[in-house]
Amino acid sequence: QRRSDVVKMGRQHVKDGKIHVAQGKSLGRTQLAIPLHPRLAEAIAAVPASNLTFLMTEYGKPMSPVGFSGWFSECAKKAGLPPQSSPHGLRKAASRRLAEAGCTAKQIQAVTGHKSLAEVALYTAAADQAQLAEAAVEALRRAENRTSGV
Repeated sequence: QRRSDVVKMGRQHVKDGKIHVAQGKSLGRTQLAIPLHPRLAEAIAAVPASNLTFLMTEYGKPMSPVGFSGWFSECAKKAGLPPQSSPHGLRKAASRRLAEAGCTAKQIQAVTGHKSLAEVALYTAAADQAQLAEAAVEALRRAENRTSGV
């Protein structure tokens, strides 16, 4: 999600195994309900229930979008990731991973909240071409086997 939305998220946004997001950048505030990945649910469970938001400063206050970006960049640097690592890059990487997992553009759009499929296409352009081509040829092979009775 966008950094401006991530810094506002807290336990109050988690219901029925989904995180409910009202994207702030969009006109009309796009409402999303996204199932929690098990690892995210585990991370959320580790956050103190008393926190208003999941991401807090060292002073116990909710992070700002700019503060979150700085914190993220520092964590990425400590983890040995490339210097240009950013929350936006993580969002793009998640879109690519969804594409590599075989998700459709509409499914990715349902997670990212992008307004157009063209935006999703920009985010998923780095999807693993070899993996996707292999899956496509395998699907073709299965279809041919069904029609030939093999």
